[in-house]
Amino acid sequence: MTTLPPSSDEATPRSPLLNLLIMVTLVTVVVAMWYLGNYYLRGSSDDVTWYPPSSPCDLHQGACEASLGMASRLSLGFDGELRELEILPVEVQLDNLEARSVTLELVGRNMHMGVHRFILESQGNGVYRGNAQIGVCTESVMPWRVQVVIETPQGRKGSWFDFDIKRSAV
Repeated sequence: MTTLPPSSDEATPRSPLLNLLIMVTLVTVVVAMWYLGNYYLRGSSDDVTWYPPSSPCDLHQGACEASLGMASRLSLGFDGELRELEILPVEVQLDNLEARSVTLELVGRNMHMGVHRFILESQGNGVYRGNAQIGVCTESVMPWRVQVVIETPQGRKGSWFDFDIKRSAV
């Protein structure tokens, strides 16, 4: 059995610069795929009609409210002190609004903190309850936004409320 001599392309090694460019391209493709996957798995909030809070409020002190148009109202309250890594019972009260589902999302206002999404269960009469958990951050004070998204027969509606969490002493 005879073997053919290697072709000139096989005998010449690739330059280190070409190897580096191949690695950079592969890393770029992996990062782009991660970004697209994260974007599509996270879900888009572009189809939500957002309504601002009715007035300034402090979730540390009590419930906050927002008007959702056409005499519909939303009230959001936590049962307990807002602290990182604690399980927080949460209640959303809807007035004059038929909802298929209510979802709570905790979002870092100035830092990406991952996806913190909690589905609340209907208790009847427009009351939705569930548990949420605020993530930990290395900042001494972390600004958060809680977004309430309501799935209605007319589309998705939502409102948001901002609050700050002070880092717990270790």
